[in-house]
Amino acid sequence: MSRKDEQKIDRSSIKKILLIRLRRIGDIMMTTPAAAILRDGFPEAWITYLVEAPYKDLVEGHSLFDQVIILPRTLTRREFFRFVRKIRKNRYDLVIDFHGGPKASLISLFSAARLKIGYQVKYKCFIYDIRIPRSPQKGYIHSVENHVNLVKALGVTFRSIPRISFPPLGPEEEKVLQRYLRDNRLEKIPYVVLHIGAGNEFRFWGEKNLAGFIKRLTQNLDIPVILVGGSEDKATEGVLMKDSPSNVLSLVASIGLKRLYGIISSAALFVGPDSGPMHIASATNTPIVALFGPMIPAIFGPWQARSVIIEKDLNCRPCDQRQCRYGDFRCLRTISPDEVYSASLQFLKGSLD
Repeated sequence: MSRKDEQKIDRSSIKKILLIRLRRIGDIMMTTPAAAILRDGFPEAWITYLVEAPYKDLVEGHSLFDQVIILPRTLTRREFFRFVRKIRKNRYDLVIDFHGGPKASLISLFSAARLKIGYQVKYKCFIYDIRIPRSPQKGYIHSVENHVNLVKALGVTFRSIPRISFPPLGPEEEKVLQRYLRDNRLEKIPYVVLHIGAGNEFRFWGEKNLAGFIKRLTQNLDIPVILVGGSEDKATEGVLMKDSPSNVLSLVASIGLKRLYGIISSAALFVGPDSGPMHIASATNTPIVALFGPMIPAIFGPWQARSVIIEKDLNCRPCDQRQCRYGDFRCLRTISPDEVYSASLQFLKGSLD
């Protein structure tokens, strides 16, 4: 932080703070270590987190935040600026924009906050009083560290960056989780959570690979597998469930984020591609086998989690996920079921003894 930036900050006057990160699951989860550092640095401040409606469960009820404001996904221009006027009335002393997208930057611009901190993004730099580079000049920086750098700009000191965190389950949510585990006889036996999709074909491991991995788990280890995913994964779910044994269960497109967190928390292992659920898993004590294709773990790896990362050393990585140079998504789909099964055994052997 430059001397000029230091002069912009009067820490004693910062009483109300607005944090903005609109989407998506993993990106929001990776702001929580920065938020924890901010909370330690400003223990008496009122901290509000602004998030889009589909992702509110990631922050609502979290001890780090005094308030969560929900931005509807679809707003007319008039409705959006009416929303911004409500933000403006809160008279925040500080806004930290973890996002930098069009909506987030507009909210920052019109928030009327005395101090605005954000990334040094082209055409938007004028919005922020303090701007932090989003990418290093050389190499890579993890997204968690990137967010922490925005908080460091306030002069906050800390010993180490904490883990990613998730709001605790409420009594009713815990009751639903325990009922599911009891009804499926999973209370006292280890099981694996397998994320079967990741939002786009670049991070889809492929039905053949998924089926091969499930077969190895259920036949070699006789361990239950719970499939998770979104509505876009229903077709894949149908293929996988068609010939699967009775100890393969599916929660695809049938649970929310809090219940997903609970299911992963009680599992012996989480397996899946670079995705939002992987970052939810990193907030638990459940070990992770993470499959990385177009993106690289140096930026998006499971932060401080017990994990094994499987990736292929290809010169086309990382990529922008717009068009596969080879047309076969080889970065992820050449990872074999045997590789993932072998990595999984490192964590499952102790659970099965």
